[in-house]
Amino acid sequence: MQQGLGDLMNTAGNATSGAASAAPTSAHGVHIFGVTLIGLTAHNGHKLVLTIGFIAIAWLVAWILRNLLGLLVGARGGTMVQFWAKQGVSLVIAAIVLLGLLSIWFDNPAELAAVVGLVGAGIAFAMQQVVTAVAGYFVILRGKTFNVGDRIQMGGVRGDVIGLSFMQTRIMEMGESPKEQGDTPSVWVRSRQFTGRIVTVTNDKVFDCPVYNYTHEFPYIWDEICIPLHFHQDFEKAEQILLDAGCKYAVTQDSLGKNEVCRLKDRFGIEVGQIDPRVFWRLTENWLELTVRFLGPDHGIRSIKDQMTREIMAGFEKAKIVIAAVRQEAVQASVTRRQAKRAKS
Repeated sequence: MQQGLGDLMNTAGNATSGAASAAPTSAHGVHIFGVTLIGLTAHNGHKLVLTIGFIAIAWLVAWILRNLLGLLVGARGGTMVQFWAKQGVSLVIAAIVLLGLLSIWFDNPAELAAVVGLVGAGIAFAMQQVVTAVAGYFVILRGKTFNVGDRIQMGGVRGDVIGLSFMQTRIMEMGESPKEQGDTPSVWVRSRQFTGRIVTVTNDKVFDCPVYNYTHEFPYIWDEICIPLHFHQDFEKAEQILLDAGCKYAVTQDSLGKNEVCRLKDRFGIEVGQIDPRVFWRLTENWLELTVRFLGPDHGIRSIKDQMTREIMAGFEKAKIVIAAVRQEAVQASVTRRQAKRAKS
């Protein structure tokens, strides 16, 4: 009887040990069907839970800070203040998350250095464009290349910056003036006004091509209106009409104010005589070309040119000054020949 009971207990013990050997655990991982899952330990599971919780808390703190900044700065601050506030929150939270993750997962500094070196080399090789885009982000911030709200040209795209992240810049696209229509990408709006398209450009473009800023530190732009005139006309009168239109609608030293004029001179070396509108003459084989050069704001230049053109046309009409055009002369010659034929018949 005792021997039978002993055999039964031995059999149960062997079954228990066999079941335990089916999925044994060790410091290196869990064994399932003879395969060791390296790293799947209770200690690492605890770290994983801490990581998820830490990232969730950091995301919640960032969301709260952004909303608080929107309430505090949004009503009183401009676009630039909002931009730098958001970038500051993003950078601080990213740094805290990175330090927190390193503290959770690495207890030994030697291990940390080795892993960072290997992971850094792998990321740099496999994700070159991503790393370059992130580096471009810091170049944009450190070099003050542009801010949100600036009008720029980056990667062949012209427009106003409406967003900047670690990897991408979002631009509200604007059209091109007729002389820029040959550039790519072509657009259907024939002036510097919005097209309605939002274009996303990666930040690595700052290393590949120049970035043109229409706004930063110098929120003005020079533009021109060229008008050809027939010979043997009152060119002095025509020049005065162009100057009057430019002084009325364009930016002048009087409209800028003394402080701004002094700033432009000290910062960019722009003399006072370069600010007020000026007319240049150019002689061609067919006509005399008068070009009025004027200074305008970085936004709204098309409205200024429209008002100036209307003023100039009204002045020419009143002074009987004729604008020269090859197509117009050809049409007039054709009409004259038809009238002559009718007279003969």
